[in-house]
Amino acid sequence: MTAIEVFVLAIAGFGAGVVNTIAGGGTFLTFPALVWAGVPPVAANATSAVSVFPGYLGGAVGFLSELKTLSRAQMIRLTIITLAGGLAGSLLLLVSSNEAFSLVVPFLLFFATTAFLLGPKLRNWAAGRTRLLRPEGAVGLFLVSVYGGYFNGGLGIVLLALFAMWGWRDLHLMNGVKNGLSFALSAISVATFAVAGLVVWPMAVLMMVFAVLGGYSGAWVAKAVPASVVKAMVVVIGYGMSAIFFVRLFGG
Repeated sequence: MTAIEVFVLAIAGFGAGVVNTIAGGGTFLTFPALVWAGVPPVAANATSAVSVFPGYLGGAVGFLSELKTLSRAQMIRLTIITLAGGLAGSLLLLVSSNEAFSLVVPFLLFFATTAFLLGPKLRNWAAGRTRLLRPEGAVGLFLVSVYGGYFNGGLGIVLLALFAMWGWRDLHLMNGVKNGLSFALSAISVATFAVAGLVVWPMAVLMMVFAVLGGYSGAWVAKAVPASVVKAMVVVIGYGMSAIFFVRLFGG
Protein backbone atom coordinates (compact mmCIF):
# COMPACT_ATOMS: atom_id res chain seq x y z
CA MET A 1 0.00 0.00 0.00
CA THR A 2 1.16 3.50 -0.80
CA ALA A 3 0.99 6.27 1.77
CA ILE A 4 -2.04 7.85 0.05
CA GLU A 5 -3.84 4.49 -0.01
CA VAL A 6 -3.17 3.99 3.69
CA PHE A 7 -4.52 7.48 4.38
CA VAL A 8 -7.67 7.06 2.27
CA LEU A 9 -8.45 3.59 3.66
CA ALA A 10 -7.88 4.78 7.23
CA ILE A 11 -10.22 7.74 6.71
CA ALA A 12 -12.83 5.47 5.07
CA GLY A 13 -12.62 3.00 7.96
CA PHE A 14 -12.86 5.75 10.58
CA GLY A 15 -15.78 7.37 8.77
CA ALA A 16 -17.54 4.01 8.45
CA GLY A 17 -17.23 3.47 12.19
CA VAL A 18 -18.69 6.91 12.90
CA VAL A 19 -21.66 6.66 10.55
CA ASN A 20 -22.43 3.06 11.55
CA THR A 21 -22.67 4.17 15.17
CA ILE A 22 -24.95 7.11 14.36
CA ALA A 23 -26.95 6.14 11.30
CA GLY A 24 -25.52 3.09 9.51
CA GLY A 25 -24.22 3.03 5.94
CA GLY A 26 -20.51 2.55 6.55
CA THR A 27 -20.27 0.18 3.57
CA PHE A 28 -20.80 3.18 1.30
CA LEU A 29 -17.36 4.38 2.41
CA THR A 30 -15.34 1.19 2.77
CA PHE A 31 -16.31 -0.59 -0.45
CA PRO A 32 -15.63 2.31 -2.89
CA ALA A 33 -12.37 3.13 -1.07
CA LEU A 34 -11.13 -0.43 -1.60
CA VAL A 35 -12.11 -0.39 -5.28
CA TRP A 36 -10.30 2.96 -5.63
CA ALA A 37 -7.22 1.35 -4.05
CA GLY A 38 -7.20 -1.22 -6.84
CA VAL A 39 -8.88 -4.16 -5.11
CA PRO A 40 -11.07 -6.17 -7.55
CA PRO A 41 -14.81 -5.64 -6.84
CA VAL A 42 -15.52 -9.12 -5.43
CA ALA A 43 -12.50 -9.01 -3.11
CA ALA A 44 -13.32 -5.40 -2.19
CA ASN A 45 -16.81 -6.44 -1.13
CA ALA A 46 -15.42 -9.31 0.97
CA THR A 47 -12.73 -7.10 2.54
CA SER A 48 -15.29 -4.39 3.27
CA ALA A 49 -17.48 -6.92 5.09
CA VAL A 50 -14.53 -7.88 7.29
CA SER A 51 -13.62 -4.28 8.07
CA VAL A 52 -17.06 -3.37 9.52
CA PHE A 53 -17.67 -6.77 11.13
CA PRO A 54 -16.72 -6.01 14.80
CA GLY A 55 -19.23 -3.18 15.16
CA TYR A 56 -22.25 -5.48 15.00
CA LEU A 57 -21.32 -7.31 18.19
CA GLY A 58 -21.13 -4.10 20.19
CA GLY A 59 -24.52 -3.08 18.83
CA ALA A 60 -26.05 -6.40 19.84
CA VAL A 61 -24.59 -6.22 23.37
CA GLY A 62 -26.10 -2.76 23.76
CA PHE A 63 -29.58 -4.26 23.31
CA LEU A 64 -28.96 -7.38 25.40
CA SER A 65 -31.89 -6.73 27.76
CA GLU A 66 -34.28 -6.45 24.80
CA LEU A 67 -32.89 -9.61 23.21
CA LYS A 68 -33.59 -11.51 26.43
CA THR A 69 -37.33 -10.90 25.91
CA LEU A 70 -37.21 -13.44 23.08
CA SER A 71 -37.06 -17.11 23.98
CA ARG A 72 -33.85 -19.01 23.38
CA ALA A 73 -35.67 -21.17 20.84
CA GLN A 74 -36.78 -18.07 18.89
CA MET A 75 -33.28 -16.62 18.72
CA ILE A 76 -31.73 -19.96 17.78
CA ARG A 77 -34.28 -20.43 15.00
CA LEU A 78 -33.79 -16.91 13.61
CA THR A 79 -30.02 -17.26 13.83
CA ILE A 80 -29.97 -20.60 12.00
CA ILE A 81 -32.09 -19.18 9.17
CA THR A 82 -29.82 -16.14 8.97
CA LEU A 83 -26.67 -18.27 8.90
CA ALA A 84 -28.11 -20.42 6.11
CA GLY A 85 -29.04 -17.38 4.02
CA GLY A 86 -25.76 -15.61 4.74
CA LEU A 87 -23.79 -18.67 3.71
CA ALA A 88 -25.81 -18.99 0.50
CA GLY A 89 -25.21 -15.32 -0.35
CA SER A 90 -21.51 -15.58 0.45
CA LEU A 91 -21.12 -18.66 -1.75
CA LEU A 92 -22.99 -16.84 -4.51
CA LEU A 93 -20.41 -14.05 -4.28
CA LEU A 94 -17.59 -16.61 -4.52
CA VAL A 95 -18.87 -17.88 -7.87
CA SER A 96 -19.48 -14.36 -9.21
CA SER A 97 -16.82 -13.05 -11.54
CA ASN A 98 -15.56 -9.49 -11.07
CA GLU A 99 -17.28 -8.60 -14.34
CA ALA A 100 -20.64 -10.00 -13.19
CA PHE A 101 -20.37 -8.37 -9.77
CA SER A 102 -19.37 -5.04 -11.32
CA LEU A 103 -22.52 -5.27 -13.41
CA VAL A 104 -24.82 -5.40 -10.38
CA VAL A 105 -22.86 -3.17 -7.98
CA PRO A 106 -24.37 0.16 -9.17
CA PHE A 107 -27.88 -1.24 -8.75
CA LEU A 108 -27.05 -2.70 -5.31
CA LEU A 109 -25.57 0.62 -4.15
CA PHE A 110 -28.60 2.50 -5.47
CA PHE A 111 -31.01 0.09 -3.77
CA ALA A 112 -29.10 0.19 -0.49
CA THR A 113 -28.92 4.00 -0.49
CA THR A 114 -32.62 4.32 -1.28
CA ALA A 115 -33.47 1.84 1.49
CA PHE A 116 -31.31 3.91 3.85
CA LEU A 117 -32.98 7.17 2.77
CA LEU A 118 -36.50 5.79 3.09
CA GLY A 119 -35.80 3.70 6.19
CA PRO A 120 -38.58 5.05 8.49
CA LYS A 121 -41.08 5.26 5.62
CA LEU A 122 -40.14 1.76 4.52
CA ARG A 123 -40.74 0.43 8.04
CA ASN A 124 -44.08 2.24 8.26
CA TRP A 125 -45.12 0.88 4.87
CA ALA A 126 -44.10 -2.62 5.91
CA ALA A 127 -45.89 -2.33 9.25
CA GLY A 128 -49.18 -1.88 7.43
CA ARG A 129 -48.69 -5.08 5.48
CA THR A 130 -48.13 -7.64 8.19
CA ARG A 131 -50.26 -10.15 6.34
CA LEU A 132 -47.73 -10.32 3.52
CA LEU A 133 -45.41 -12.48 5.59
CA ARG A 134 -46.06 -14.91 8.38
CA PRO A 135 -44.62 -13.67 11.69
CA GLU A 136 -41.00 -14.79 11.93
CA GLY A 137 -41.36 -16.44 8.53
CA ALA A 138 -38.30 -18.33 7.34
CA VAL A 139 -38.58 -17.45 3.64
CA GLY A 140 -38.41 -13.67 4.06
CA LEU A 141 -35.51 -13.80 6.52
CA PHE A 142 -33.63 -16.31 4.36
CA LEU A 143 -33.93 -14.11 1.24
CA VAL A 144 -32.85 -10.98 3.13
CA SER A 145 -29.90 -12.94 4.54
CA VAL A 146 -28.88 -14.09 1.05
CA TYR A 147 -28.79 -10.42 0.04
CA GLY A 148 -26.73 -9.60 3.14
CA GLY A 149 -24.25 -12.38 2.46
CA TYR A 150 -23.83 -11.24 -1.13
CA PHE A 151 -23.78 -7.48 -0.53
CA ASN A 152 -23.98 -6.13 3.00
CA GLY A 153 -25.05 -2.57 2.14
CA GLY A 154 -28.42 -1.52 3.58
CA LEU A 155 -28.92 -4.87 5.32
CA GLY A 156 -30.03 -3.30 8.61
CA ILE A 157 -32.77 -1.22 6.98
CA VAL A 158 -34.09 -4.22 5.05
CA LEU A 159 -34.11 -6.33 8.23
CA LEU A 160 -36.04 -3.66 10.12
CA ALA A 161 -38.61 -3.50 7.32
CA LEU A 162 -38.94 -7.28 7.43
CA PHE A 163 -39.50 -7.23 11.21
CA ALA A 164 -42.21 -4.59 10.71
CA MET A 165 -43.90 -6.92 8.23
CA TRP A 166 -43.87 -9.58 10.95
CA GLY A 167 -45.87 -7.19 13.11
CA TRP A 168 -43.08 -6.27 15.53
CA ARG A 169 -43.45 -2.80 17.05
CA ASP A 170 -40.72 -2.49 19.71
CA LEU A 171 -37.96 -0.59 17.86
CA HIS A 172 -35.38 -1.37 20.57
CA LEU A 173 -36.07 -5.09 20.22
CA MET A 174 -35.97 -4.77 16.43
CA ASN A 175 -32.61 -2.99 16.58
CA GLY A 176 -31.22 -5.58 18.98
CA VAL A 177 -32.27 -8.50 16.81
CA LYS A 178 -31.05 -6.66 13.72
CA ASN A 179 -27.58 -6.24 15.22
CA GLY A 180 -27.48 -9.77 16.57
CA LEU A 181 -28.49 -11.35 13.26
CA SER A 182 -26.18 -9.01 11.32
CA PHE A 183 -23.29 -10.17 13.50
CA ALA A 184 -24.14 -13.83 12.89
CA LEU A 185 -24.52 -13.23 9.16
CA SER A 186 -21.26 -11.29 8.97
CA ALA A 187 -19.46 -14.00 10.94
CA ILE A 188 -20.40 -16.71 8.44
CA SER A 189 -19.62 -14.39 5.53
CA VAL A 190 -16.22 -13.42 6.93
CA ALA A 191 -15.36 -17.07 7.58
CA THR A 192 -16.39 -18.01 4.04
CA PHE A 193 -14.44 -15.17 2.45
CA ALA A 194 -11.37 -15.91 4.59
CA VAL A 195 -11.34 -19.61 3.67
CA ALA A 196 -11.76 -18.68 0.00
CA GLY A 197 -8.81 -16.28 0.20
CA LEU A 198 -10.83 -13.27 -0.92
CA VAL A 199 -9.90 -10.95 1.95
CA VAL A 200 -7.05 -8.48 1.49
CA TRP A 201 -5.99 -8.73 5.14
CA PRO A 202 -3.58 -5.77 5.46
CA MET A 203 -6.29 -3.43 4.19
CA ALA A 204 -9.01 -5.16 6.20
CA VAL A 205 -7.08 -4.90 9.47
CA LEU A 206 -6.16 -1.27 8.82
CA MET A 207 -9.78 -0.30 8.16
CA MET A 208 -11.02 -2.45 11.05
CA VAL A 209 -8.79 -0.64 13.55
CA PHE A 210 -9.92 2.77 12.35
CA ALA A 211 -13.56 1.61 12.19
CA VAL A 212 -13.37 0.71 15.87
CA LEU A 213 -11.86 4.13 16.65
CA GLY A 214 -14.58 5.75 14.57
CA GLY A 215 -17.22 3.77 16.40
CA TYR A 216 -16.00 5.09 19.76
CA SER A 217 -15.91 8.61 18.33
CA GLY A 218 -19.44 8.27 17.00
CA ALA A 219 -20.97 9.11 20.36
CA TRP A 220 -19.10 12.42 20.49
CA VAL A 221 -19.96 13.18 16.86
CA ALA A 222 -23.62 12.39 17.56
CA LYS A 223 -23.65 15.13 20.17
CA ALA A 224 -21.82 17.64 17.98
CA VAL A 225 -23.50 16.95 14.62
CA PRO A 226 -27.24 16.39 14.13
CA ALA A 227 -28.10 12.86 12.98
CA SER A 228 -29.98 14.35 10.02
CA VAL A 229 -26.74 15.91 8.77
CA VAL A 230 -24.89 12.60 9.04
CA LYS A 231 -27.72 10.79 7.26
CA ALA A 232 -27.70 13.40 4.49
CA MET A 233 -23.95 12.90 4.05
CA VAL A 234 -24.40 9.13 3.83
CA VAL A 235 -27.13 9.52 1.20
CA VAL A 236 -25.02 11.93 -0.86
CA ILE A 237 -22.06 9.55 -0.69
CA GLY A 238 -24.24 6.54 -1.51
CA TYR A 239 -25.89 8.11 -4.55
CA GLY A 240 -22.58 9.64 -5.60
CA MET A 241 -20.90 6.24 -5.52
CA SER A 242 -23.85 4.74 -7.39
CA ALA A 243 -23.45 7.37 -10.12
CA ILE A 244 -19.70 6.76 -10.39
CA PHE A 245 -20.19 3.00 -10.73
CA PHE A 246 -22.99 3.51 -13.28
CA VAL A 247 -20.66 5.74 -15.33
CA ARG A 248 -17.91 3.13 -15.07
CA LEU A 249 -20.38 0.46 -16.16
CA PHE A 250 -22.02 2.22 -19.10
CA GLY A 251 -19.41 4.82 -19.95
CA GLY A 252 -16.56 2.41 -20.40
